[in-house]
Amino acid sequence: MKYDVYTDGSCLGNPGPGGWSVVIHTEDGELTTISGHEDSTTNNRMELTAVIEALKELPLDANVTIHSDSQYVVYTITKGWKKNKNLDLWIALDELLKGRSLDWDWIRGHNGSSYNELADVLAKQETGNFNYKRRL
Repeated sequence: MKYDVYTDGSCLGNPGPGGWSVVIHTEDGELTTISGHEDSTTNNRMELTAVIEALKELPLDANVTIHSDSQYVVYTITKGWKKNKNLDLWIALDELLKGRSLDWDWIRGHNGSSYNELADVLAKQETGNFNYKRRL
């Protein structure tokens, strides 16, 4: 099964209350959203958390493309940018990446991708809400 995954993180202040979200779109048209929040965090932590939570939802052998407007996340993975902050999350992400073959796609935010826009809205809503998961 092919999965297109759109992730986003948001923070009111840096640090401040933050939210993350994931939109999972399957090749057969199923759409799932996942989101959550932290009371005091940073935008980069929320961007990383979104990818981590997405991978927790997907089968290990899934054909996955992660779409993110976070250069911090995508380019650290694809271009080897140095991991000098948020090491706890990078370690967790590295563990989830073991045994997986993923494609990474940096997309410009607010550039017309409806799933990226949905992820953005959900992450911003989560800056003050509780975790939830729903299927659309």
